[in-house]
Parts: sequence; structure tokens; C-alpha cells
Amino acid sequence: MRLSGKEKLSFALGAVGKDMVYMLTASYILYYYEDLLGVKAFVMGVILMAARVFDAFNDPVMGVLVAKTRTRWGKFRPWLFWGTILNSVFLFLLFAAPPALDGAGLVAYVSFIYIIWGVTYTMMDIPFWSMIPAFTRGGKERESMSTLGRSSAGVGSALITIITMKCVYMLGNGDEAEGFKWFSLIISLLFILFILFTCASIREKSTVNIESPSVKEMFKSLIRNDQAMAIVITIVLINCSIYITTNLLIYFFKYDFGGDDWYNTFGLYNSFGGGMQIAAMILLFPLLRRFFSTTKIFYLSLMSEIFGYMIFYGMTYFNMLSLGALLIPSFFIFASNGILLVLTTVFLANTVEYGELKNNRRDESVIFSMQTFVVKLASGAAALIVSICLSIFHLSGEVEGALTEAPSDSIAGLRITMTLVPIIGLIAALIYFKKRYILTDEKVEEITSEIRRRNEKEQDGKI
Repeated sequence: MRLSGKEKLSFALGAVGKDMVYMLTASYILYYYEDLLGVKAFVMGVILMAARVFDAFNDPVMGVLVAKTRTRWGKFRPWLFWGTILNSVFLFLLFAAPPALDGAGLVAYVSFIYIIWGVTYTMMDIPFWSMIPAFTRGGKERESMSTLGRSSAGVGSALITIITMKCVYMLGNGDEAEGFKWFSLIISLLFILFILFTCASIREKSTVNIESPSVKEMFKSLIRNDQAMAIVITIVLINCSIYITTNLLIYFFKYDFGGDDWYNTFGLYNSFGGGMQIAAMILLFPLLRRFFSTTKIFYLSLMSEIFGYMIFYGMTYFNMLSLGALLIPSFFIFASNGILLVLTTVFLANTVEYGELKNNRRDESVIFSMQTFVVKLASGAAALIVSICLSIFHLSGEVEGALTEAPSDSIAGLRITMTLVPIIGLIAALIYFKKRYILTDEKVEEITSEIRRRNEKEQDGKI
């Protein structure tokens, strides 16, 4: 039975809400605590990276728990529902730090709340993506839903990129810390509403009766699934590169462009970039898909993103900075990243079938738990790199004014970190992916057909 329009819409809205929440923390948590509340940049970097180390143990365990779940509401929806409720609460607490806290008390607060936020995000993110193989058939339908989900998630991320600072200033009447508190509350409520619609509309249409793996078995399964590991490492390299830039952009516009109206310029730049990301996922990717395979589109997009960063670096090196000029590299970077977000999810979904054929077990929860972990790992690694940059080059709330009032070496370090470092990461991703990934469109169809034949043969043997 084909998927209904309601099912597609509900899954899309869930993805929008989910990534609005994630992008808010990934892009602004460091700025909120470091620049606005005064926590040292390096301390924040250590906290964010330590949380990711904790996730190395938490996320795989959550994948196993989801795989073991059997309820009248299915395997995934109970985790999706309760994880969303809890995560929304901790999102608000994360951006509503008590004003009385400072120093060690504030550090303890953000450490605890951020780790719990990560745990509850995992509770809902793993089952959300793991549902795709459970309510879709293989091949084009699964690719279509993976594309829809990731495109919608990209829309959520882009919306946060576009509206956050404008809403923060408006809601806080110029007080950014107060504005973040009320903005996070609004996003939390939207998140709950969207996921409730997802839970009410999506039903699991297929189950695979296998024994749930232990943590040890799960790691063995992942190690044996070389294609899953190839995509996991590729995602880390790509996401870490783009997160470095997105974390530093606000500092770039605040302390490099400068001026009292910097947040409006920042908002215009993000509006353009976010719009390009949405357009690329919704319009450009389907258009390219008519003519090229997924792997060819991946190479084209990755090289285009590298090209955009090279233009960005050239403009900063020759000091050719204006909002209009910066929109040129922004187009290549954001549009390419939108397509890459879609493709990495499609590729990861494909590894579920590959693992089933190779290891004789279907580990969608395990595979997608790795996606949750590596995306958070990438944001943590990027935050650590950014915090080191901010500490070395002394860019924080203590700096006032525009480019002319900040040390030239600070500005040079900021520009290099947000352009050359991502270029290195993206080139590494390109080389690694080309050497390791083998699941072309033809190979995926072949694997899907083989699994179908094997399942039919097993069913005939039981009759």
C-alpha cells in the first residue's frame, strides 16, 4: 500500500520541528553562554565535547532499547512521544539559565542541563529516523521518504538560521538573553505539536522478527557493516566543517562587519543562505535526480561546497567584504549543504539493507543511532574548535564595536578558522567517501531484490 499524503505530511512536520530544536542548540548554545552569560569559551568547548563523549555510550544503548521495544503502539512511537516532551522541557531550561547563577554555578548548570538535553534528544531522534525502513518499502519509496524527511529537517534548520536573531531581539526588547528564553519556549511548543501529529499519523507497516542485539553485538554489527561506518565518518567530516562556520558566523558579523545594526545584516545573510538550502532540497535535488545518480550528485555537491568556501576565503584574504559579495559563496555553501543533508540520510538508509544481506539481521535502530551520535559528535567537535579559536583570538562579549576596534590578528584567525578549516574537512570527506562507499543506485536495487527473493524463499519453506 502506498503512503498517504497525511503520513508524508506528518513525517515532514516532525522533521521540521526536530531540526529546529537541534539547530537552535547547535548554532547558538555556545554564543548564549559564552558571549551573553560570560562562561569562558574553552570551558564551554570542553562541556560540549564532553557531552558528545557521553553520547558515545548513551546513543548506542538507546538504539538497543528501541530495538527491544514491543508495545501496542509499536516499537518507535512511545520513545518518539516521551522523548519529545522531555527534550522540549530541557530545551527551555537550556536557554533560561537563572540570572542569579554565575561562575562555577553556571558551569555546573549548563553541564547538567546540556547532557540531559542530549539524552532526551536521542530518545526521540533515533526512533524518528529508524521508522523509515519500518513504514516504507525499499528502493524508490524509501529514498523518497528519506529525501522528504531530510529536506523537511533542512527546512527546520534553515528556519532557525533565518529567524532566530530577529525573534530574539524582538522578544527580548534588545535583551538577547531574555529573548533566547522566550524564543526557545516557542520552539519547544511547536516541536511538541509537530511530533504529536507524527505519532498520531504514522503506523509501522512491517516488522522483522529478530532477536534484539546486545551492546557488544551491536558494535560488532556496525563494524561488519563497512558501508554504515563509511557514511558515519563522512557525515562527521561534512557536518563538523559546516558547524564550524555556522557557529562562527555570528561572531564574524558581530565583530568583523561590526556596527550597531549587525544582527540585521546577519539576518539578511542567513535568510538568503537558508532560502538557498531549502530551495536546493525541495527543488534542485529532485531536478538533479532526474539526470544523475545519487553518488554523482553527492560528488557534485561536495565539490560545489568546497568551491564556495574557496571563494569565501579569497574574499576575506583580499578584504573584499560586502553583504552582496558574500551572497556568492553563500549560494554554493548553503545550497550544496542542503543536498548533502538529503543524500547522507538516503545513503545511511541504504546501509540497513546492506547490513541485512551481509549480516543476516536488520538493525535500523542501531544504524540510525549512529546518525544521531555522529551529528552530535560533529557539533561537539566543531564547538571545541570554535571555542579554541575564540580563546586564542580573544573574541567574546568583552570586545566592543567593529572591525577597526578588534585586533587584526583576531580577525585574521576568525576568518581562517571559518573558511580554511572547513575546506580541509570537506576534502577529507570527498577522498574518504570515494575510497569506501560502494552502494550505487544499481547496487542498492540489486541488494533489495536479493533480500526480497530470500524472504520469499523463507516464507515458501514455512508453508
